[in-house]
Amino acid sequence: IERLRRWAHPIIFVTNALESSAEHAAKLTRFGIPTSPDEVVTAPSVLTRYLSRHMLGATVFVIGDPPLLQELSAKFRLSEDPAEIDVVVVSCDRTFDFRKLNIAFQALRRGARFLAVNADATAPVPGGEIPDAGAVIGALEGCSGRKVELVVGKPSPLMMEAALERLGWSASECLLVGDSLETDILMGHRAGMTTALVLTGVTRRADLAHA
Repeated sequence: IERLRRWAHPIIFVTNALESSAEHAAKLTRFGIPTSPDEVVTAPSVLTRYLSRHMLGATVFVIGDPPLLQELSAKFRLSEDPAEIDVVVVSCDRTFDFRKLNIAFQALRRGARFLAVNADATAPVPGGEIPDAGAVIGALEGCSGRKVELVVGKPSPLMMEAALERLGWSASECLLVGDSLETDILMGHRAGMTTALVLTGVTRRADLAHA
């Protein structure tokens, strides 16, 4: 990363983390990689970008943790009244309960759009329970008869569109480096990018035989 910066190559960090760009930049900086918020594209910021372009003025109900609520509340009105909800947004939620499930169910039955930030995000809570975004999506799909319409996190092309817009470069001019075949590398291939897989994360060399 230091060498790329010395060569004046722009870098964008793309993450499904449910935190603000400033928080993620601060985390990378603590890890020894000085980063500014402008160099970070997060799944919540991509969701906000999508809604701003396609449903500006929508009233949103969020099943998710505080960083996601904070991101959306900066540009959209949040509500727990099913009669006025235009969009139901789902992610992992440490406080998910029947009340939230019922609000989302009633809104979806009325015709609200059904979006997710990241279908496989998890969030540890005291006691070791893991509220899984996929499980929340499944519960809502089962009770409402609706299918989630859009997942904005990796490997969604929306993530790459946001990153390329930030860079000001075309996909063919970029290299995507990642540790996940199912999200990073798949997303890069779909976008028409050159990709580089690193084996310092979730993927092992043995996984390549089945990729």
